Amino acid sequence: MEKTKVVCTGEALIDRIKNISNHEFTDFLGGAPANVACALRKLKIDSAFIGRVGIDEFGKKFIKTFNDLGVNINFLQVDNNLPTRIVKVKRDNSGDRYFSSFDTSLNTVFADEALDRNEFIKDIKSLEKLFLRTKYFVCGTIILSSSMSSDSIHFLLKIAKKFDVKIIIDLNWRKVFWDYKTFASLNTEKENVYLIKSFLNYADILKLAKEEATLFFDNENPQEISEKMLNSPDVIITDGANPISWFINGVQGTTGVINTSKIIDTTGAGDAFLAGLISKLLFFDYPFEKSEIENCVKFASVCGLLTCLGEGAIEQQPDYSKANEFFVSQIL
Repeated sequence: MEKTKVVCTGEALIDRIKNISNHEFTDFLGGAPANVACALRKLKIDSAFIGRVGIDEFGKKFIKTFNDLGVNINFLQVDNNLPTRIVKVKRDNSGDRYFSSFDTSLNTVFADEALDRNEFIKDIKSLEKLFLRTKYFVCGTIILSSSMSSDSIHFLLKIAKKFDVKIIIDLNWRKVFWDYKTFASLNTEKENVYLIKSFLNYADILKLAKEEATLFFDNENPQEISEKMLNSPDVIITDGANPISWFINGVQGTTGVINTSKIIDTTGAGDAFLAGLISKLLFFDYPFEKSEIENCVKFASVCGLLTCLGEGAIEQQPDYSKANEFFVSQIL
């Protein structure tokens, strides 16, 4: 059976974005795994999202957006008590953003923290059927900051491994999540880093930013990072507008990115990049030649760039035609 599906698991939340020159916040659908699932569908890849949202208006907006795009949400959980998480995002004049705090006016615990493995067990046959057809399982590390959701992601990882699904982890370190959660805040940052590093050993493919490579591995060389890890995964290191370093299928290289002064909002750029990369990995049935790998990374960087040209993560993701047209114009 040909494996063509991509399952994305983790947080679906609201990015409440404020520009440094503005006084008001604007709400956008976000959360890295949700962003990747949506970006994949726009690139004509069959994706599913597994996570938990509130029964509130934001949860309903997520469900509508997923349905409109054709994202499989058969295993999306809806919480009757806990709200969809709202993250306050501040942005500077160059479009760079940082996550400052959470909106706790309705509750101090959020739906994404309560992903429940028992709900998966109730329909385990359907879940296994999904993974039987899945090529890649995508997740981040934010989900580990909740003990309940962490238990659920480990449960799903075991099923993924059972069906020989390749694991893609986007490190996506967000200190504010770990500082906020009660059980995690009892740990030092060093202890949280160790917990995450242990989790990264599940990865067949690891994506991380340059500053994350420094924090977690004290190293910015993707091959050397790969050699330190249990599965010797492929490693891709992004660095904003600077070249991307990668070690894929035993080949190491560096790929430049397109620079522009038109950047408005970098929220979700890394997620669009990852979706673009996955779409090309599927197209090449995993690339072996250096030229093919460079093609994959260049296309991924185009998807990330186009997402930065407007506000919000999901709204600005390019569809396949737009991304491919821009990509072709850059290589001709």
